[in-house]
Amino acid sequence: MSPETGQKKQLIQPGDEFREKFDRMPFQFFHGLADHPLFTLPRLLELAKTTKETRPKDLYYDAGKDIGIGQRWDKIGPKPFPVDEALHRIENSGAWVTLHQAQKDPEYGELFYACMREFEKLTGVDFSRMMRVEDALIFITSPNRVTPYHIDRECNFLLQIRGEKTIYIFDRNDREVLPETEIERFWSVDNNAATYKPHLQDRATTYRLAPGNGVHIPVNNPHWVKNDDNVSISLSVNFTPKDSYRANFYRANFGLRKLGLNPRSEGQSPFVDSMKRRTVGAIVRAKKLVQSGKAS
Repeated sequence: MSPETGQKKQLIQPGDEFREKFDRMPFQFFHGLADHPLFTLPRLLELAKTTKETRPKDLYYDAGKDIGIGQRWDKIGPKPFPVDEALHRIENSGAWVTLHQAQKDPEYGELFYACMREFEKLTGVDFSRMMRVEDALIFITSPNRVTPYHIDRECNFLLQIRGEKTIYIFDRNDREVLPETEIERFWSVDNNAATYKPHLQDRATTYRLAPGNGVHIPVNNPHWVKNDDNVSISLSVNFTPKDSYRANFYRANFGLRKLGLNPRSEGQSPFVDSMKRRTVGAIVRAKKLVQSGKAS
């Protein structure tokens, strides 16, 4: 605490865009976590070791210097060495390491929830009412590495801690960039459904990320990242919203399209939109009951 005020240091710099654009449009912001001791490589190696031993599913990495913007995640080749070695050799391993659920470590948890409280205050949104899963996600990236083009179901505040990189974010409402069919497949059967279209690259908004700044990425905004010639460390303060409203609509359209129909886009008929969501919602609930053994 500050000896003068008795208050904790503010982590996120305020701005009007938090309320105006939250989960609607990307925007840049500034934070005070650059050079934070929890994000030194030795401390992150400790976290990676603990995660690997206790929660192996929360530790992911891939490696390769030839990974392109349009690379599908499920087509990245075999890992050439263990994650421990990838981190020790991060300067030249061509690696992209992600540590999920870092908030389960008490020190990272304290920082994560402090950030969440500040983001709630800045956006005016009670995250607990709209959030299904929370995640303190740490990215550790080798020099010059590309993070392929993709969309997420998470709402994300990406804070750059060490190194510099460029992120290119597209408009999720641009149906040439992100067609309805790709969104439907994403929410229904294929996390890699969003396809990079090089001829539309100039439609992306470019954000330069350096220690002390960050960017907000709403749900489903397509994006890809190019790391500079440096090791990059970032913290993603993110959560998965209770997505049934969005997901069930696109799942319904996915099913209708498989039947050879050409379903209406969202917003053309509020009544039809509501019926689609309710029908798929009822099916999902019925499946859960059957799986839990509670249905007769």
